[in-house]
Amino acid sequence: MKVVIISGISGSGKSTFLRALEDAGFFCVDNFPVILMERFLKVCESPDSNISKVAFVVDIRARGFFDKGKKIIRNLKEEYNAEVIFLESSDDVLIRRFSETRRMHPIYDSHSVKDALREEREAVEWLKKLSNKVIDTSQLTTHELRRVVMGIYAKGERGIKINLMSFGFSYGIPLEADMVFDVRFLPNPYFVEGLKDKTGLADAIGDYIKSDRVFEEYFLSLSNFLLYLIPLFEKEGKSYLTISIGCTGGKHRSVFVTRELEKVLTSKGYNIATTHRDINR
Repeated sequence: MKVVIISGISGSGKSTFLRALEDAGFFCVDNFPVILMERFLKVCESPDSNISKVAFVVDIRARGFFDKGKKIIRNLKEEYNAEVIFLESSDDVLIRRFSETRRMHPIYDSHSVKDALREEREAVEWLKKLSNKVIDTSQLTTHELRRVVMGIYAKGERGIKINLMSFGFSYGIPLEADMVFDVRFLPNPYFVEGLKDKTGLADAIGDYIKSDRVFEEYFLSLSNFLLYLIPLFEKEGKSYLTISIGCTGGKHRSVFVTRELEKVLTSKGYNIATTHRDINR
């Protein structure tokens, strides 16, 4: 089982780190009581569990954990080869982040933010010394930090999840769509005898649409465009993308094009979910 424990200074990006791990397939828990970690991992090891990657955030918010935390985390490193990641940032950057987000430091109380950070650094110094890796996020944006995480923990996997959706313009454009492509210029099987009652999943529909030279040129351009564009969305840190293909009724042309697009993107290793919204209308 892969176990990652994230800690660090408040405001250094632990939540961003955890969300990226979640997108990389980890079961993630924020602010989990350290005294329950070993028990939780035993449950994950049971035959009924399908959890193979777990990530915890442990920090100053669990103020009572520090006395017992050292021994438990050492045990986790020995028994599970747990990896401890410590996130760090400069005081100036952290103070600016707290000001921009208007969030209070967890141990702010009557302290100034600078005093609270100093007290926190002293409290978590032992955890920093136990860590396998210290990452300074002072100069990293949230997108850049996410790319760091995905580069380490999602190697060989396509992090972005792509939802392909066919639809009919007659029933409205999907609200969740990030991109919409109109294929109403393609030949319409609806007006061909014997094809009207079939759907774009039928070979006869595909053969009819592919018989038009325009389809071949269009589909090649569409595929190349998306294969160029999707990695740019990944680089920017987008975790999912909804691409919608529309025709008049959502039963023939859009379904066929969506199915063909699914084949192309799947062959490139992308995680694809396909929905034909209006195919049965």
